[in-house]
Amino acid sequence: MTGDAIRMDGKVAIITGGAGGIGAATARLMTARGARVVIADIAADRAASLAAELPGAVAIALDLEQEASIEALIAQTVAQLGRLDVLHNNAALLELEVARHDGDIEHMTTALWDRTYAVNVRGTMIACRAALPHMVQTRGCIVNTVSNLALQGHVIQSAYSSSKAAVIQMTRAIAASHGHLGVRCNAVAPGMTMTPALRAAFPPALRKVVEDETLRDQLGDPEDIAEAVAFLASDAARNMTGQVLVCDGGAASHVPGISGFRSFFSGDQA
Repeated sequence: MTGDAIRMDGKVAIITGGAGGIGAATARLMTARGARVVIADIAADRAASLAAELPGAVAIALDLEQEASIEALIAQTVAQLGRLDVLHNNAALLELEVARHDGDIEHMTTALWDRTYAVNVRGTMIACRAALPHMVQTRGCIVNTVSNLALQGHVIQSAYSSSKAAVIQMTRAIAASHGHLGVRCNAVAPGMTMTPALRAAFPPALRKVVEDETLRDQLGDPEDIAEAVAFLASDAARNMTGQVLVCDGGAASHVPGISGFRSFFSGDQA
């Protein structure tokens, strides 16, 4: 492996949810490494604004609840840019009102559950299905954004976390079915990441709870996750497929209650 394996020169990458947060950071990083990026987002104006900043970037409006919109994204990308090498399925249902009502199963509404799965699982599946024939041609790769919550139980976000667990299994299924055709499929599982959407959805007190359980001295930024995504999308990760790369500052790696133990043994408690 050479030092250039991390580069993405000549590659075309679609980033869903690319107008903000992790998606925007990934678009900037992939562009810096030589890729032409397609910024696909339901926020069409923000996508166009970001695309205008990045050499060779294209903005395409995307509604993951609409099958035709997803299929048009893939078709338009190939028609306009000639190929498709990377599909980063990053978009998810993160509306503030949805997050506030995504609690435990006993109090879950069917409508919220169904919409979460429609966007996070069904939308991702349709994007992969439409992209795979083109990926076979380019020996491309798919990187799905999931969550460390897909690997743990929690008292909140039951719909979100279980939908992301479904995407992990989809990741493995695609890796198994298309690996011999030259297509890789991996997932990156962020922990709490300091995006604008997260700042709006989670008050400081709740963020502090997660921060105390993080092994780093701070929560991750979108650029931290972008680095993991760009690695998985590059030839540097050519021997990785069907994997979940957890990028959560170590929050999921330790026994529960580590912050209390840390405080006790540092002498903060009697």
